[in-house]
Formats: sequence, C-alpha cells, structure tokens
Amino acid sequence: MAKNLFIAFEGIDGSGKSTQINLLKKNFENAGHNVYTTFEPTDKPIGKLIRDIFNHKSNADQRTIAALFAADRLEHILNKENGIIKMLKEGFTVITDRFYLSSYAYHGVHVPVDWVIQCNMLSAELIRPDLNIFIDIDPELGMKRLKKGRNSLEMFETLENQKKVRDKYFEIMEKLKFQEKIFVTDGNRPVELIAEDIWKVVENILDRI
Repeated sequence: MAKNLFIAFEGIDGSGKSTQINLLKKNFENAGHNVYTTFEPTDKPIGKLIRDIFNHKSNADQRTIAALFAADRLEHILNKENGIIKMLKEGFTVITDRFYLSSYAYHGVHVPVDWVIQCNMLSAELIRPDLNIFIDIDPELGMKRLKKGRNSLEMFETLENQKKVRDKYFEIMEKLKFQEKIFVTDGNRPVELIAEDIWKVVENILDRI
C-alpha cells in the first residue's frame, strides 16, 4: 500500500468541503488506504467551547478565539487516543476539514495575521499537511448554501466577512507558497469535476512517494 498522507481541506463556509472529503475518502479507500476523517474545531472540550462562542451561547474577544483555536489544534494533533499524529503512525491517511490555514484566514481578518501564524507555530512544526486543498467559491454562493435549511448562522457567517476571509486566504496562500503545498480548485463547478481534479493532484503525490 502507498504511504499514507495527511490532507487538509480549506475554504470559506459553504464551499463544499464535506462533500469533497467524502468523495476523496472513497477514492483513497478504493486505492487501498485506511482513511480517518476529522475536523476543526474538534469535539474535545476546547473545541466545544469554541462552538458555543460561534453559536452565540458564549462571548469572547477575537484574540481569545484565535488562541482557543491554536490550543484546540494542538489537542487535535497530539491527542493520545485519536490525534492526527497517532492516526498517521497507525497507518491511516488522515483528512481534516480545516487546519491552520483556516485560522490564518478567519482570524487574520480581525487580528494581526503574523500573530496568528506565531500562535500556530508549534502546530506547523509538529506536522504540516502533505496537501492543503482550497475550494474557492463565490461568497454569495456560499451564503446561499448556508442559509438553505438553517434557522440561524454562526459568528463568522456573514457575506461581508466571507468576502474578507476569501481575500485573506489568497493573501496567506501567496505569503506561504514556498512553505505549504496548496492546491486551489474552482468550487463553483459540478461536484464530480471538482472531485476528479482533486484526485488527479493526490495521485501525482502518491506516484512520487
């Protein structure tokens, strides 16, 4: 079996990450990989606190939220039961819905982005994704998807903020283009075409290892 990989999906809210993660998982499994899918914020105590803030059950300053994400990410990486490093060591290909690029983009809109990067330095030193997949969609489409079948939106889920976050993603990807392996795909297209493009890039990585 080919070497297992660590892949992070990125994008503004409503970009279709969950759908593409499921499709990529099936492609990996068809290729003989054991796959572990995960997400941020996690379902651990710090992650649950973040979700309470997002759902307006609790309040916190943007700097506090950024720091909570950094802490939750370290738990995500280092947890002894199902942390990213443990699952990779056990031979799983790990696919996460968001990783530190999300923090750089979302928190970088509200606080100095270099500070956010510094807060996540230990996470980046511990492990970097073999591939970051950014699904780029029009913010208007993302908001339309979010509003469909939902009664309320979370803290960052406004059209104005989504536009700023998308711009920040591109700023960050340019800033880190020599440090991170990033693939940008047009998420405004049919689901099947997006999945095909993602799998081609993944296959190229697998062929080289």
